[in-house]
Amino acid sequence: MAFLTNEKLVIVGAGGMIGSNMAQSVLTLGLTPNVCLYDIFEPGVHGVADEIAHCGFPGANVTWTTNPEEAFTGAKYIISSGGAPRKEGMTREDLLKGNCQIAAEFGDHIKKYCPDVKHVVVIFNPADVTALTALIHSGLKPNQLTSLAALDTTRLQQALALEFGVQQDKVVGARTYGGHGEQMAVFASKVTIDGKPLSEMGLSEERWAQVKHDTTQGGSRIIKLRGRSSFQSPAHCAVKMIEAAMGGEKFTLPAGCYVNDEKLGFKNVMMAMPTTIDATGVHYEAPAGTPEEMAELQASYDHLCKMREEIVALGIIPAVEEWKNDNPNL
Repeated sequence: MAFLTNEKLVIVGAGGMIGSNMAQSVLTLGLTPNVCLYDIFEPGVHGVADEIAHCGFPGANVTWTTNPEEAFTGAKYIISSGGAPRKEGMTREDLLKGNCQIAAEFGDHIKKYCPDVKHVVVIFNPADVTALTALIHSGLKPNQLTSLAALDTTRLQQALALEFGVQQDKVVGARTYGGHGEQMAVFASKVTIDGKPLSEMGLSEERWAQVKHDTTQGGSRIIKLRGRSSFQSPAHCAVKMIEAAMGGEKFTLPAGCYVNDEKLGFKNVMMAMPTTIDATGVHYEAPAGTPEEMAELQASYDHLCKMREEIVALGIIPAVEEWKNDNPNL
């Protein structure tokens, strides 16, 4: 089997459902044969490694470990789902303290064992601040680390497809920006449904409110339906993000990226933007929307700043003006 690269990919949190799905997807898509599965829970990661071996992927060189030094040394790509999952009744923000402490340790491991890593994707919640924490602690350049944000967009796409009874890929231009949480900004002014502008589809305010609700509550709905948080969709999107960073098909759904932009007025946060991930990293451009959409984005940014200040207050990251001490690239 021809692989996209032979460089080492580490899957952090590999003993969980997201991690095991990522391992399978990476090998199914032929990204790299050299996959290291890392988790602190030995039976889980051991079991996943055995299952992957039982799949019989030709050419695969899958290793597993509970030792961070062994896992991270020599890594060129990393995807981390290594935080606590959300349970029913919890918001992403409820996970803030514990998962940001995990993210700080994760960033420290990168700085210590694999400072030459090319790209890192962070997907454990609340992803905007866990990714920001990891970036500060890792010493990486901002374009080398992204967080998962695409699920909110694909949930909006699905909600509109169901509303109009069309195949999901016929909904074009649906996007969510800002925070990956219930404070996300929903951008639909450029949406077309099977080629026709959404504005001409006769969607009532009441139905639009329901579509937005279904989008922002998409993750909670999965928990209610399946009794556990999403795992197939975050695994797939994260693997597609790392595929793009490896030089494969570009990733053009929104990704969380570091923004410090005087002109836009968004400073020192990780947030979902109109982005492209390719072999040179992540690149964003300014979002364009109606005054209402831009106001939603501003509110989402304000919420992200509040969460950032919470983790500063907890001592997990230093105050903004001291970030350069940990990461000269910021």
